[in-house]
Amino acid sequence: MQSIPVDTARLGVLRCAIAPEAKLSNPETQEVKRDRDGNPVYTVAVTVRQDRRRISVIEIAVSGAPKGIEEGQIVKVTGLTAFVWSMGERHGVSFRADAITPVHGTAAQSKGGDA
Repeated sequence: MQSIPVDTARLGVLRCAIAPEAKLSNPETQEVKRDRDGNPVYTVAVTVRQDRRRISVIEIAVSGAPKGIEEGQIVKVTGLTAFVWSMGERHGVSFRADAITPVHGTAAQSKGGDA
């Protein structure tokens, strides 16, 4: 799997679209996926909008539960990496970050903004 570091400064405004959710390794048993160190893995859906272009949504995996993240809030993503993957005929890009933190003062009251 090829990993590509992502320069988040070039992504424009990053806003939480879906609050952190535990990533399941087995949906039937509701078993939560864990990283190599045994920490639970969470996903956060984040909107990305560059230079007034259309909005894209990416799901970012992060180890441990991100604290203080609410839907509609502008967030800071640290250590974002994209991973190119393929399994048979399927392929895509997944994202992982070292941390996702809130940018304070930007929660629901800012929902009417650009992203």
